[in-house]
Amino acid sequence: MNAPNPPARCRLVLIAPAGFAAAEFETAIRAALSGGDVASVILPQYGVDEAAFQAFATPAVAAAQEHGAAAIIAGDSRVAGRLQADGLHVEGSKADVADAIDRLQGRMIVGADAGKTRDDALDIGEERPDYVFFGRFGYDRTPEPHPRNLSLASWWAEMIELPCIVLGGSEIASVEAVAATGAEFVALSAAVFAPGVDPREAVEEANAILDRTAPRFEE
Repeated sequence: MNAPNPPARCRLVLIAPAGFAAAEFETAIRAALSGGDVASVILPQYGVDEAAFQAFATPAVAAAQEHGAAAIIAGDSRVAGRLQADGLHVEGSKADVADAIDRLQGRMIVGADAGKTRDDALDIGEERPDYVFFGRFGYDRTPEPHPRNLSLASWWAEMIELPCIVLGGSEIASVEAVAATGAEFVALSAAVFAPGVDPREAVEEANAILDRTAPRFEE
Protein backbone atom coordinates (compact mmCIF):
# COMPACT_ATOMS: atom_id res chain seq x y z
CA MET A 1 0.00 0.00 0.00
CA ASN A 2 1.04 3.61 -0.52
CA ALA A 3 2.16 5.38 2.64
CA PRO A 4 -0.37 7.83 4.18
CA ASN A 5 2.06 10.70 3.51
CA PRO A 6 3.45 10.44 -0.04
CA PRO A 7 7.02 11.60 -0.67
CA ALA A 8 7.47 15.32 -1.34
CA ARG A 9 9.23 14.76 -4.65
CA CYS A 10 8.51 13.53 -8.17
CA ARG A 11 6.29 10.42 -7.94
CA LEU A 12 5.65 7.47 -10.22
CA VAL A 13 2.74 7.03 -12.59
CA LEU A 14 2.38 3.66 -14.33
CA ILE A 15 0.92 3.35 -17.83
CA ALA A 16 -0.47 0.08 -19.11
CA PRO A 17 1.21 -0.91 -22.39
CA ALA A 18 -0.69 -2.24 -25.37
CA GLY A 19 -1.06 -5.96 -25.97
CA PHE A 20 -1.65 -7.34 -22.49
CA ALA A 21 -4.55 -9.66 -21.70
CA ALA A 22 -6.61 -8.64 -18.67
CA ALA A 23 -5.42 -11.43 -16.37
CA GLU A 24 -1.81 -11.01 -17.47
CA PHE A 25 -1.83 -7.29 -16.77
CA GLU A 26 -3.61 -7.72 -13.44
CA THR A 27 -0.74 -9.95 -12.32
CA ALA A 28 1.83 -7.45 -13.58
CA ILE A 29 0.19 -4.37 -12.09
CA ARG A 30 -0.29 -6.01 -8.71
CA ALA A 31 3.38 -6.95 -8.68
CA ALA A 32 4.37 -3.40 -9.67
CA LEU A 33 2.17 -1.81 -7.03
CA SER A 34 3.72 -4.02 -4.36
CA GLY A 35 7.10 -2.47 -5.16
CA GLY A 36 6.50 0.89 -3.49
CA ASP A 37 4.97 4.32 -3.99
CA VAL A 38 2.83 4.76 -7.13
CA ALA A 39 0.63 7.83 -7.44
CA SER A 40 -1.62 6.59 -10.23
CA VAL A 41 -2.17 4.04 -12.96
CA ILE A 42 -3.28 5.21 -16.43
CA LEU A 43 -5.11 2.69 -18.62
CA PRO A 44 -5.15 3.71 -22.32
CA GLN A 45 -7.75 2.25 -24.66
CA TYR A 46 -5.33 1.75 -27.58
CA GLY A 47 -8.16 1.53 -30.12
CA VAL A 48 -9.86 -1.60 -28.76
CA ASP A 49 -13.65 -1.69 -28.59
CA GLU A 50 -15.52 -0.55 -25.51
CA ALA A 51 -16.44 -4.00 -24.22
CA ALA A 52 -12.91 -5.36 -24.55
CA PHE A 53 -11.44 -2.27 -22.93
CA GLN A 54 -13.82 -2.47 -19.99
CA ALA A 55 -12.97 -6.14 -19.48
CA PHE A 56 -9.27 -5.26 -19.49
CA ALA A 57 -9.63 -2.25 -17.21
CA THR A 58 -11.90 -3.79 -14.56
CA PRO A 59 -9.28 -5.79 -12.61
CA ALA A 60 -6.61 -3.12 -13.13
CA VAL A 61 -8.82 -0.39 -11.65
CA ALA A 62 -9.54 -2.60 -8.64
CA ALA A 63 -5.83 -3.36 -8.16
CA ALA A 64 -4.84 0.32 -8.29
CA GLN A 65 -7.52 1.42 -5.87
CA GLU A 66 -6.72 -1.37 -3.41
CA HIS A 67 -3.14 -0.12 -3.41
CA GLY A 68 -4.16 3.49 -2.85
CA ALA A 69 -3.20 4.66 -6.35
CA ALA A 70 -5.60 6.64 -8.53
CA ALA A 71 -7.02 4.60 -11.43
CA ILE A 72 -7.30 6.79 -14.53
CA ILE A 73 -9.05 5.71 -17.71
CA ALA A 74 -7.68 7.17 -20.94
CA GLY A 75 -10.27 7.27 -23.67
CA ASP A 76 -13.81 6.31 -22.69
CA SER A 77 -15.66 8.30 -20.05
CA ARG A 78 -18.46 5.71 -19.99
CA VAL A 79 -16.01 3.00 -18.98
CA ALA A 80 -14.53 5.34 -16.37
CA GLY A 81 -17.98 5.92 -14.93
CA ARG A 82 -19.04 2.28 -14.91
CA LEU A 83 -15.86 1.20 -13.17
CA GLN A 84 -15.93 4.11 -10.72
CA ALA A 85 -12.44 5.03 -11.78
CA ASP A 86 -10.73 7.95 -10.10
CA GLY A 87 -10.05 9.88 -13.27
CA LEU A 88 -10.30 10.37 -17.01
CA HIS A 89 -7.38 11.22 -19.28
CA VAL A 90 -8.38 13.16 -22.40
CA GLU A 91 -6.48 12.71 -25.66
CA GLY A 92 -8.22 15.29 -27.79
CA SER A 93 -8.78 18.93 -28.63
CA LYS A 94 -9.15 21.84 -26.28
CA ALA A 95 -12.91 21.53 -26.76
CA ASP A 96 -12.79 17.87 -25.71
CA VAL A 97 -10.85 18.80 -22.58
CA ALA A 98 -13.28 21.61 -21.76
CA ASP A 99 -16.25 19.27 -22.18
CA ALA A 100 -14.74 16.62 -19.90
CA ILE A 101 -13.91 19.21 -17.26
CA ASP A 102 -17.41 20.66 -17.41
CA ARG A 103 -19.01 17.24 -16.99
CA LEU A 104 -16.64 15.50 -14.64
CA GLN A 105 -14.22 17.72 -12.74
CA GLY A 106 -15.11 17.73 -9.08
CA ARG A 107 -16.28 14.13 -9.33
CA MET A 108 -13.08 12.69 -10.76
CA ILE A 109 -9.60 13.70 -11.87
CA VAL A 110 -9.51 15.10 -15.42
CA GLY A 111 -6.10 15.15 -17.08
CA ALA A 112 -5.09 15.97 -20.62
CA ASP A 113 -2.39 15.55 -23.22
CA ALA A 114 -0.40 18.78 -23.47
CA GLY A 115 0.54 18.52 -27.15
CA LYS A 116 3.96 19.03 -28.70
CA THR A 117 4.61 22.75 -28.27
CA ARG A 118 4.46 25.44 -25.62
CA ASP A 119 1.48 26.99 -27.37
CA ASP A 120 -0.33 23.65 -27.36
CA ALA A 121 0.34 23.21 -23.65
CA LEU A 122 -0.77 26.73 -22.75
CA ASP A 123 -3.93 26.31 -24.81
CA ILE A 124 -4.87 23.14 -22.94
CA GLY A 125 -3.76 24.62 -19.63
CA GLU A 126 -6.26 27.44 -20.01
CA GLU A 127 -9.00 24.88 -19.33
CA ARG A 128 -7.41 24.04 -15.96
CA PRO A 129 -7.27 20.25 -16.08
CA ASP A 130 -5.94 18.54 -12.98
CA TYR A 131 -2.70 17.74 -14.79
CA VAL A 132 -1.13 17.90 -18.25
CA PHE A 133 0.83 15.06 -19.82
CA PHE A 134 3.99 15.46 -21.90
CA GLY A 135 4.54 12.40 -24.09
CA ARG A 136 2.57 9.85 -26.09
CA PHE A 137 1.37 6.50 -24.82
CA GLY A 138 3.47 3.72 -26.32
CA TYR A 139 6.32 5.98 -27.45
CA ASP A 140 8.77 5.18 -24.65
CA ARG A 141 10.93 3.21 -27.08
CA THR A 142 14.33 4.68 -26.25
CA PRO A 143 16.22 4.38 -22.97
CA GLU A 144 15.99 8.13 -22.30
CA PRO A 145 12.93 10.39 -22.25
CA HIS A 146 12.28 12.36 -25.43
CA PRO A 147 14.31 15.60 -25.26
CA ARG A 148 11.30 17.66 -26.32
CA ASN A 149 9.28 16.36 -23.39
CA LEU A 150 12.08 17.19 -20.97
CA SER A 151 12.39 20.69 -22.40
CA LEU A 152 8.65 21.32 -22.21
CA ALA A 153 8.48 19.94 -18.68
CA SER A 154 11.32 22.19 -17.46
CA TRP A 155 9.62 25.25 -18.91
CA TRP A 156 6.21 24.23 -17.58
CA ALA A 157 7.43 23.44 -14.06
CA GLU A 158 9.15 26.82 -13.85
CA MET A 159 6.28 28.88 -15.25
CA ILE A 160 2.99 27.10 -14.52
CA GLU A 161 1.47 25.82 -11.29
CA LEU A 162 -0.60 23.01 -12.84
CA PRO A 163 1.02 19.62 -12.19
CA CYS A 164 2.57 17.76 -15.10
CA ILE A 165 3.31 14.13 -15.85
CA VAL A 166 6.27 13.40 -18.13
CA LEU A 167 6.80 10.13 -19.98
CA GLY A 168 10.09 8.50 -19.06
CA GLY A 169 12.16 6.19 -21.24
CA SER A 170 12.38 2.44 -21.54
CA GLU A 171 14.97 2.24 -18.76
CA ILE A 172 14.28 2.82 -15.08
CA ALA A 173 17.21 5.24 -14.79
CA SER A 174 15.27 7.71 -16.97
CA VAL A 175 13.26 8.80 -13.92
CA GLU A 176 16.22 10.89 -12.77
CA ALA A 177 16.17 13.10 -15.88
CA VAL A 178 12.43 13.66 -15.57
CA ALA A 179 12.62 14.52 -11.88
CA ALA A 180 15.38 17.05 -12.60
CA THR A 181 12.91 19.10 -14.68
CA GLY A 182 10.81 19.82 -11.61
CA ALA A 183 7.89 17.73 -12.89
CA GLU A 184 5.55 16.40 -10.25
CA PHE A 185 5.22 12.97 -11.86
CA VAL A 186 7.22 10.61 -14.09
CA ALA A 187 5.32 8.02 -16.11
CA LEU A 188 6.79 4.61 -16.84
CA SER A 189 5.44 1.83 -19.02
CA ALA A 190 7.98 -0.26 -20.94
CA ALA A 191 10.55 0.18 -18.18
CA VAL A 192 8.22 -1.69 -15.82
CA PHE A 193 6.15 -3.98 -18.06
CA ALA A 194 8.51 -5.10 -20.85
CA PRO A 195 9.16 -8.84 -21.26
CA GLY A 196 11.78 -10.08 -18.84
CA VAL A 197 11.32 -7.18 -16.39
CA ASP A 198 10.19 -7.87 -12.81
CA PRO A 199 7.56 -5.14 -12.22
CA ARG A 200 8.03 -5.14 -8.45
CA GLU A 201 11.80 -4.75 -8.71
CA ALA A 202 11.40 -2.03 -11.36
CA VAL A 203 9.14 0.07 -9.13
CA GLU A 204 11.45 -0.47 -6.15
CA GLU A 205 14.42 0.71 -8.20
CA ALA A 206 12.58 3.72 -9.61
CA ASN A 207 11.56 4.87 -6.14
CA ALA A 208 15.09 4.34 -4.84
CA ILE A 209 16.49 6.53 -7.63
CA LEU A 210 13.89 9.21 -6.95
CA ASP A 211 14.62 9.09 -3.22
CA ARG A 212 18.32 9.68 -3.93
CA THR A 213 18.15 12.22 -6.75
CA ALA A 214 14.78 13.94 -7.11
CA PRO A 215 14.51 17.55 -5.97
CA ARG A 216 12.28 17.96 -2.94
CA PHE A 217 9.14 20.07 -3.20
CA GLU A 218 8.18 22.53 -0.51
CA GLU A 219 5.87 20.97 2.05
